[in-house]
Amino acid sequence: MTLKDILPGRLGFGTAPLGNMFRAIPEEEAFETVEAAWNDGIRYFDNAPFYGAGLAEIRMSEALANKPRDGYVISTKVGRLVLDEIEDVSDSGFGENGVFKYGRRNKVVNDYLADATMRSIEGSLERLKTDRIEIVWVHDVAQDFHGDEWLGIFESARLGAFRVLDRLRDEGVIKAWGLGVNRVEPIELLLGLKEPRPDGFLLAGRYSLLDHDRALQRVMPVVAERGLGIIVGGPYSSGALVGGPNFEYSPATPQILDKVAKIRAIADRHGVSMKAAGLHFALANPAVAGVIPGASRPERIAEDSAAYAEMVPAAFWRDLRHAGLVNPDAPVPETN
Repeated sequence: MTLKDILPGRLGFGTAPLGNMFRAIPEEEAFETVEAAWNDGIRYFDNAPFYGAGLAEIRMSEALANKPRDGYVISTKVGRLVLDEIEDVSDSGFGENGVFKYGRRNKVVNDYLADATMRSIEGSLERLKTDRIEIVWVHDVAQDFHGDEWLGIFESARLGAFRVLDRLRDEGVIKAWGLGVNRVEPIELLLGLKEPRPDGFLLAGRYSLLDHDRALQRVMPVVAERGLGIIVGGPYSSGALVGGPNFEYSPATPQILDKVAKIRAIADRHGVSMKAAGLHFALANPAVAGVIPGASRPERIAEDSAAYAEMVPAAFWRDLRHAGLVNPDAPVPETN
């Protein structure tokens, strides 16, 4: 069974904002956002213990409490354990890099070993109030969170989380597993191993209009050739593509802002929304099984759904290529 077989649709919902990413989101707004996603036909929800120290999982479970469990697919992640211990609020690094500083104050620790993997899944099941999780990603075994130690972290996960998830998949406890990362290198490394056997990957921010060269060259062809799948997270590059101030969870550089402006000028000329450009670019690659933009307001869900349904003319993609804004080898939609 491939990721494309498991996913109920190609447009999913990334729940990181429900964990109070960057801002304190009122409960009502969080629930309305999930309800809007449901009403627009979205049936795949990606989560993680890291998102607000379990807050996103708790909110999502409450928002979906009256929905039929057989009617949607959940993925969550392992590698970070949410503890009962409360984090010292005087710690300026609370929430790791401050991204989830408005989340719950439970301490979150990195642990990719076998026992922690099982405990993490049990904790997620409890917070999600469900009896099963379809897809499990091993979260952030990469240099952006672990620096020079990332290869040691990867090895810890190889001996622990990877083997546990391989077994759980083979036993039918979960349907699929892989890496959930913001970097290409750990995916490339795992693809080079004979064992274990992942089903696919969640790659955030590395296959977007603003940044796709390395993924295109190093992992997308192999993933497609092996019949695996990529779920693209962050198709709007932390919001930079659609006019936001951040790229890679940090203020966008002048170079990125200049690229956005050039893409927008071409999009405006063809009457194409930037969200449609981002979504359709990602989905055009045969390795991509789905895309999960995040949203913290109901109106953002409506925008995503409209962008997914939007017809983007072939001339738009030709002009992007002519301007050197898309890698010449990147697949683009064949719409007219």
